[in-house]
Amino acid sequence: MIEFRHVTKTYDGGRPAVSDLTMAIDRGRITVLVGPSGCGKTTSMRMINRMVEPTSGQVFLDGQDVSQQNAAELRRSMGYVMQASGLLPHRTVLDNIATVPRLNGVGKADARKRAQELLDVVGLASDLGRRYPGQLSGGQQQRVGVARALAADPPVLLMDEPFSAVDPVVRAELQEELLRLQRDLAKTIVFVTHDIDEATILGDKVAVLAVGGRLAQYATPEEILRAPVDDFVASFVGRDRGFRHLSFQPGDQVVIHPIETIEVERLGDPTVSVRSPWSLLVDADGRPHGWIPRARRGSITQQAEAVPGGSLYTRGDTLRRALDAALSSPSGLGVTVDADGRALGVVRAAEVFELIEAARLDRGRADHNTAV
Repeated sequence: MIEFRHVTKTYDGGRPAVSDLTMAIDRGRITVLVGPSGCGKTTSMRMINRMVEPTSGQVFLDGQDVSQQNAAELRRSMGYVMQASGLLPHRTVLDNIATVPRLNGVGKADARKRAQELLDVVGLASDLGRRYPGQLSGGQQQRVGVARALAADPPVLLMDEPFSAVDPVVRAELQEELLRLQRDLAKTIVFVTHDIDEATILGDKVAVLAVGGRLAQYATPEEILRAPVDDFVASFVGRDRGFRHLSFQPGDQVVIHPIETIEVERLGDPTVSVRSPWSLLVDADGRPHGWIPRARRGSITQQAEAVPGGSLYTRGDTLRRALDAALSSPSGLGVTVDADGRALGVVRAAEVFELIEAARLDRGRADHNTAV
């Protein structure tokens, strides 16, 4: 759907910001441009909607050279989300979202109706539509920015480091929200980031760019983590790429063991009899709230005194999530939950390591057979 053909961008006759970029971006997929500062990520993306014009080469959209299209119309045909959301501070949330439909000639009432619908799509309460951007949190502002980009139902969505200005917890929530939206909407998304973790979480394919705008590797996240093509990519991905690669190893064989639990309402009850070194504190619906060590079991009287439990592992998720849950838990046991967040049991780090080793050996045999 989007294709770069030998595209170069040079400013003032200096070193190229983008150098001979040739790349095809798949329709209906998330393609992530990642690399260090000054590698031409944003410049490359902005050449798609002609916010930047190439010095040489061509960019095609659905087989048509974008340089032959009206720049303003081209930009209005695509969604654009930037780092700082770029919302108009003097307009309400609804009017911000309705901006592009209004520019495209949609009536005010219809544009605002569409904006109201999109609040729910991006996970925002309907009453926030009457507020102004300054009355929202950073994460809420970014969701409004995504809603505005989707307002005209564009086939292409350009996202320039949209989540980098929010805290890690909100960033993870926004990443999950984007993946949920993509499952429902199947847009062609070009996403720029400097964070390799974000790239491998979001991307169907990842383009690693080197300083000077050289395309170093363009492949699936799994392939980049498993087999970086050169020292630059290996260095950029990081020494812990093996751990990141676990994100692509299914955890459906991880054994889930039962664990003794204590309900919040029974804290301090002397009749509660448990034998394990650690007990899992849960609410009335079975959702975990922390750990209680045996030595403190009789003295704990309120939920706040429980030991924080680390990350959670959702049954059937990846080996990386299973291992992280076990290693981050004070008990050494990773709490496993169902899709509704109810505790199912625990996973053990040693058993997860055994599955990781088995997967490594299987992968090695497969690579050997391919080479032969």
